[in-house]
Amino acid sequence: MMMLVNCSHCRTPLQLPPGATSIRCVVCQAVTLIAEPTARAAESQSPYPYSDRRDEAQPRPAAPSPYNHAPPGPPPPAHGRKKAVIVGISYRHSRHELKGCINDAKCMKYLLLNKFQFPEPSILMLTEEETDPYRTPTLHNMRMAMYWLVQGCQPGDSLFFHYSGHGSQQRNYDGTEVDGFDETLCPLDFETRGMLVDDEINATLVRPLPYGVRLHAVIDACHSGTALDLPFLCRMNRSGQYVWEDHRPRTGVLKGTSGGEAISFSGCDDDQTSADTAALSQIASTGAMTFCFIQAIERGQGTTYGSILNAMRSAIRSTGSESSALGGGVVTSLLTMLITGGSVSGGLRQEPQLTAVQPFDVYTRPFIL
Repeated sequence: MMMLVNCSHCRTPLQLPPGATSIRCVVCQAVTLIAEPTARAAESQSPYPYSDRRDEAQPRPAAPSPYNHAPPGPPPPAHGRKKAVIVGISYRHSRHELKGCINDAKCMKYLLLNKFQFPEPSILMLTEEETDPYRTPTLHNMRMAMYWLVQGCQPGDSLFFHYSGHGSQQRNYDGTEVDGFDETLCPLDFETRGMLVDDEINATLVRPLPYGVRLHAVIDACHSGTALDLPFLCRMNRSGQYVWEDHRPRTGVLKGTSGGEAISFSGCDDDQTSADTAALSQIASTGAMTFCFIQAIERGQGTTYGSILNAMRSAIRSTGSESSALGGGVVTSLLTMLITGGSVSGGLRQEPQLTAVQPFDVYTRPFIL
């Protein structure tokens, strides 16, 4: 049976083969030397296999409500580490190929570096352009990157996850989805290794978040409305009026955090498709949602979550009404690609969505990364 050890450099959890005396990290390439079996046995008794070892000397408080009800006392200071995982997949040389996803990844990295002061060493890029084989966006590497993102997070930390690529759906059989379908992301090797299901994304990125940690996600893919399986969805009309829909599973399965904050912007509703198009930038192909998200920030429309969501929706609507330009782009939906064998034309509609672990006033709460 394999055991998990933390990388000595970046703290990523690694699967240790039986009898191994060292292991190389799939993320940072650092080599971790393994202690004697007796020492490892003592370490393996910890109930927190992904914990940061520096925290183990202090007792852990009981986990608060999974829906982010803050414990008593003042909030933690708004400073800490900033970490990001950015995934852009073009599926080159396949019938699923997309043109704008790697552009999306590069633009998002630039935004994080220059607008939000994320340290470059704290941004992990997974694209086909990466020469490191551990940074290609395969299913395994995406899983390891998500573990790395939340590993050792502490109050005040700001985490960011961006995905641009194909999205899909599959039948849900455990009654945890309102519409009967799980939403999925499609890694580069999805045809042989499978897809990344929203249940796993939630368990990896959302559930471990402790009080004082913020996670923002931007998911530019089809069927991505509830890709993180967060409990509440902001249902907004074209006038900007909104209500929060309760998407908590009737089965009682918990989909919130361990006290932290998780908010996600997605490219469209669960039953919609997202466009990969040059109609917005007029220069190069991009994901429509990623382009509009960055544009909203750069134009000063990123003060609140409501202003960002409205700005994105308005930009996509106005572009889609001009010569059906948006509708002529390639849709980032695996299902549609398989059915049509390529692009879909004629009035593609997508409405970016906002989901969160608990409802809030989207027009008064400031957007802070």
